[in-house]
Amino acid sequence: MESFSLILAIVVITALAFDFTNGFHDTANAMATTISTGALKPKVAVALSAALNLVGAFLSVEVANTISKGLVDETGIRPEVIFAALVGAILWNLLTWLVGLPSSSSHALMGGLIGAAIASAGFGAVHGGVLVTKVLLPAVAAPVVAGLAAMVSTRLSYTIGRKSDGKAAEKGHRAGQIASAGLVSLAHGTNDAQKTMGVITLALIAGGAIAPGSNPPTWVILSAGLAIALGTYIGGWRIIRTMGKGLTDLQPQQGFAAQTSAATAILASSHLGFSLSTTHVVSGSVMGAGLGRKGGVVRWSTATRMAVAWILTLPAAALVGAGAELVTGLGDWGTALVALFLVASSAVIYKLSRREVVDHTNVNHEEPAGVVTQAIAAVTPPPASPVAAGPAAPEPLAAQAAEQPLTVPAPEPLTVPAPEDLAAAFPAQATAPAVPAAQAADPAPTAAQAVPPAATV
Repeated sequence: MESFSLILAIVVITALAFDFTNGFHDTANAMATTISTGALKPKVAVALSAALNLVGAFLSVEVANTISKGLVDETGIRPEVIFAALVGAILWNLLTWLVGLPSSSSHALMGGLIGAAIASAGFGAVHGGVLVTKVLLPAVAAPVVAGLAAMVSTRLSYTIGRKSDGKAAEKGHRAGQIASAGLVSLAHGTNDAQKTMGVITLALIAGGAIAPGSNPPTWVILSAGLAIALGTYIGGWRIIRTMGKGLTDLQPQQGFAAQTSAATAILASSHLGFSLSTTHVVSGSVMGAGLGRKGGVVRWSTATRMAVAWILTLPAAALVGAGAELVTGLGDWGTALVALFLVASSAVIYKLSRREVVDHTNVNHEEPAGVVTQAIAAVTPPPASPVAAGPAAPEPLAAQAAEQPLTVPAPEPLTVPAPEDLAAAFPAQATAPAVPAAQAADPAPTAAQAVPPAATV
């Protein structure tokens, strides 16, 4: 019984650790657009989001009940199964945080839980109907619905504010963006904190601490709310940069439309008990807001990377969860080995993240180019000069020319010789024969004189 109580305590601590990673992984969902548009300072934004996450954790338990009562069969689920599921979810959260991809913490948790449950009790342990209707379908529909709503809202915002004063309208949209971001933070606490509540409640039921079908105890709600709030305050700056600057460039009107659409979708899904991914909702609304502005663009390369991460989240976390469950099934030493693997992997990921630190001081810098973009830039030749240059001079001559500039000597002054010098250099020529006086008096020749005598043969 002591070892069982120990594993139950380990499960609760691991669940709260996952809730902490969920907080800093999903901070971007609430505050990325607010930070990127300058509506709030980065540290102020994450502090506000953390406080509202804590408040939101007390608003509802419908999503927690979906996880603890509906997704997997409670009977036959051991605490080790839940521990293995949390290992898969935490590692996927950390890996996607390292590369700055806003993947779904909710789907990571559900994927780990599904994989561990199947490895422990077979495919019958998963309720397929609940998985399809309350997890998979909302995952597909949420970004589409939120994106369309944000695109329409953005166009309406620009149309209505076309004739208003530019500075006054921008100031109003910034205020509205702060309010809508707070609403998203509240909704995030309501939706995502409940997932950890559901997992801890499921572990307590599996350990016999509470009766099957019970709602989360108050201490579970409080601890889950505090854990996600602390993680939110730490700030997942890498994902904030991707969501705020890497996906599209937002103006205050677009940020307001994106946050309002996302908050509406998340709160509605929480009320209906859908375990919706806030990441999917906010990402879809940001892309919709980017397309809603005339001339706005979406960086589809980043969107494609995000979509691939979304597709891989469930199966990847499920595989890790299933593998961890197989090891924990070997006994207490297997559980200790999985815990050691989780701690070591987390430490390695953290050390890798220190190579390029992203925090509140550089979160609004442009996202660095990807590996493919850098490779293309490395092999692309520079543009040709418009004027064809001649062959380059040899290195020694070029260096000598650079050190000794070319000098042109000044021309010597032109001197004109004196007349006596010219007379000495060129003696006088023989004078022409004298002209008769008659000819001199009448220089015009007569006709006889003008015609030369005929040549005789």
